[in-house]
Amino acid sequence: MINIFIGYDSKEKAAFSVLAYSILKNSTRPVSITPVYLPNIKDTFTRERGNLESTEFSFSRFIVPYLADYKGWALFMDCDQLMLGDISELWRLRDEKYAVQVCKHDYTPNSNKKFLGQTQTSYPKKNWSSFMLMNCDKCTSLTPDYVNTASGLQLHQFKWLENENLIGELPLEWNWLADEYEHKKDVKNVHYTEGGPWFHDTNNCDYHSEWFDYYHQQCKINIK
Repeated sequence: MINIFIGYDSKEKAAFSVLAYSILKNSTRPVSITPVYLPNIKDTFTRERGNLESTEFSFSRFIVPYLADYKGWALFMDCDQLMLGDISELWRLRDEKYAVQVCKHDYTPNSNKKFLGQTQTSYPKKNWSSFMLMNCDKCTSLTPDYVNTASGLQLHQFKWLENENLIGELPLEWNWLADEYEHKKDVKNVHYTEGGPWFHDTNNCDYHSEWFDYYHQQCKINIK
């Protein structure tokens, strides 16, 4: 079973639903999809949301190893993504010598604003934590107490690991940043990090037609 956790944001319900469908449609192996939904973990994740947190799962993503009982592997994904490849191909890239495997982006955002006019912050390792293949047995430092009290930079820059040698690298095609990277047809997973087609202001973003294809497939109802 491929264990997947998706960050859930109440402003992006359609994004979550379409991402989940795209994973299911393209996977050749059984998957388990769990939303990281704040009301469901309110007794565990208790930190207040800060002004610079653009989504409800900005920090709750780091509770995933705890939710997985610190056992086995789990994938965390932001909800503003679209899976175009077979997730089982990613699963074969797991490497036991790492605590976490990510796409190691090295870029400066094109704008200081992102979706819904929110502030775009720039920092080292930006967007590394938006798609994390986590070896939960080696992520035991991510206790609820730590996740609730650590700074954003400590969490998103992986200061919870003993050293950076525990961060493995995945091909960028698994977290391809729409409107930041050039358009490519053969990417595995698109990340609408600047705002996706489900928002009016960004409904013509790169890869918008692919997202709407999956949206309409999911919504299609055959009535005889």
